[in-house]
Amino acid sequence: MRLSAFALATTKETPADAEIVSHQLMLRAGMIRRLAAGLYSWSPLGMRVLRKVENIVRAEMDAIGALEMLMPAIQPAELWRESGRWDAMGPLMLRMTDRAEREYCFGPTHEEVITDYVKRDVRSYKQLPVTYYQIQTKFRDEIRPRFGLMRAREFIMKDAYSFHMDAADLDREYRNMRGAYHAILDRMGLDYRVVAADSGDIGGAKSEEFHVLALSGEDELAVSTDGAYAANIEAAKTVRPEGERAAPTGELKKIETPGVTTIAGLAEHMGVPESATAKSIVVMGESGDPVLLMLRGDHSLNEIKAQDLEGVVSPLTMADEATIRTHFGAGPGSIGPVNTNVTVIADYALANASDMVVGANYDGAHFTHFNWGRDHPEPQFADLRNVNAGDASPTGTGTLEILRGIEVGHVFQLGDKYSRALDLSVLDESGNAVVPEMGCYGFGVSRIVAAAIEQCHDDAGICWPQAIAPFDLVIIPIKADKSAAVREACETLYTELKAAGVDVAYDDRGLRPGPMFADAELIGVPHRIVVSDRGLESGKLEYKGRRDEQSSEIDHDVAAIKAVVLGG
Repeated sequence: MRLSAFALATTKETPADAEIVSHQLMLRAGMIRRLAAGLYSWSPLGMRVLRKVENIVRAEMDAIGALEMLMPAIQPAELWRESGRWDAMGPLMLRMTDRAEREYCFGPTHEEVITDYVKRDVRSYKQLPVTYYQIQTKFRDEIRPRFGLMRAREFIMKDAYSFHMDAADLDREYRNMRGAYHAILDRMGLDYRVVAADSGDIGGAKSEEFHVLALSGEDELAVSTDGAYAANIEAAKTVRPEGERAAPTGELKKIETPGVTTIAGLAEHMGVPESATAKSIVVMGESGDPVLLMLRGDHSLNEIKAQDLEGVVSPLTMADEATIRTHFGAGPGSIGPVNTNVTVIADYALANASDMVVGANYDGAHFTHFNWGRDHPEPQFADLRNVNAGDASPTGTGTLEILRGIEVGHVFQLGDKYSRALDLSVLDESGNAVVPEMGCYGFGVSRIVAAAIEQCHDDAGICWPQAIAPFDLVIIPIKADKSAAVREACETLYTELKAAGVDVAYDDRGLRPGPMFADAELIGVPHRIVVSDRGLESGKLEYKGRRDEQSSEIDHDVAAIKAVVLGG
């Protein structure tokens, strides 16, 4: 590609509204341009990267036998009403009506559509298993679109769906797809982790997320030091402590704590560590009465775990102050389990705790030396909290560390949630109607472009892994306007490298060396060749890898250059 004909539009200025590196660099490199909040146009430069990502994804999907198709972006409301998700998706779904007042949505995902498609075409067990995929634009109406492509409203996704006669075959394809995602990310050369995850609004049983590691990642990942366990912090499990609970060392005693309503303030007032206190959180139960959740003072509630508790309303609903005062006699910040008749569920970390500081159910007062069994009946113990760095791994070996990641892929075992809701069935070998098991597999095609930049950049710009770089190599001439030899050498090199299969860019824009070097580094071309009269006289060219600190010499030979660029 001759850059004089490529409409490259870079800038030195960092846009004021770009908060994270990928957004800043994609705008500076001219890869994307904002149209409206969460909506971006892709430039020719951005499209080169996007297409390389798509090609890798498509190759690995085809390799496992998935069949590519394309479904409508606009979906009829009746399908979503059949599955029960028309109202459940809430404001994330962009809804619209046509001229006949029929309701539609711009698809945020396609479980309903693919199930309807299979329902019309698949009749017999002989037609299963089957896996379909598409690479297509989605829309989710984010309340606050930000961070460029990382939290855009319109985005490009690869979504795949599989259909099976039984759960065992679903598990086989789940592992098959999981392997394909490993292959995709390995080919892209990115550092990533696979973690256990909550299924969220999609539903189903087993699910795992693929995260590209980056300091800017929105998700916290709990990973064991021995590599045997990894989970999104929402799904990471804690371990109930072993051993016996220590005996009480004092009687329950009420202490005045005026104005103290936080754990930090309570610990300071009492002169104890936060771990010696217990926090009380009141949520609504399915019976209509509140449920008291208790955690160690220095721990934080995991709302996903809490809403999955039996008897607790899902989605998790916090009790209002009036309800709290009715049942506890005090306001938030002063409540606890003593003399209450509500259901109490305590975190595992409190199972062996003794002599705790808890709310006294009087405004501005707390109890010291609170103990289970003596001062309140033994509660139900459950895993309620977020894990912390240094916690024991649930596998029993190693401890947990907290990493930050950007979710780029998610695989689900849906079971029969959608096939049953949309009345899909096929005939088995005996002629009986069977509801197929389904799998769902999403991969963020546009999002991984941003995720790769978050992981691969430096002060000068983007450092693309070669597999998804816009070009493999850029040729930069020095004083080509004054040297026919340099112009001729660049033209010949450009033509021969293209013929040799190198994705080469030739910077023939007639700029000074400095701006050409700066642009090559900003847009992240992995390899650079500089052609000059001095180099031509010696039979050498100047070579520099994008991450190299210094340039070096390379023979003026296409085979030698190709070997360095393509590794062979």
